Amino acid sequence: MSLALIRAAAHTSQTTATLQRVAVIAIAVIAFAVVFELVRRRALMERYALLWLLAAVVLLVLAIWRGLLTKLSSEVGIYTPVNALFAAGFVFVIVLLLHFSLVISRLSEQSKVLAQRLALLDEQVSDEPKDATSKSRGGAVGES
Repeated sequence: MSLALIRAAAHTSQTTATLQRVAVIAIAVIAFAVVFELVRRRALMERYALLWLLAAVVLLVLAIWRGLLTKLSSEVGIYTPVNALFAAGFVFVIVLLLHFSLVISRLSEQSKVLAQRLALLDEQVSDEPKDATSKSRGGAVGES
């Protein structure tokens, strides 16, 4: 009787593992489709899409290649493959946050420079005498 229970439990765990793999493959394919659609609609720039596509490829490879995550986790010294997956996800989020922090910093600096240039141009326009601009326009029209 106990042998039958062990076989049933092994079959159930294999079925669960297969369902989990199929679910992860489906998530990776959906991520690909969503990123491509966002790029196609010009809602996501290509340079940002590359990070998401890379994450989807890694997820797909780990889901398809059955023993890769186990082998990688044991070589790195992580006890269980699930913890290795969480660690990889955490590293991905950190890289993503660093990338967007760099982009925000660059855009903030560019905005500051543009605001300074606009202020200088606005000051130049307001410092010009209004009589000189109207005379030059009027003189040109009167001479014709």
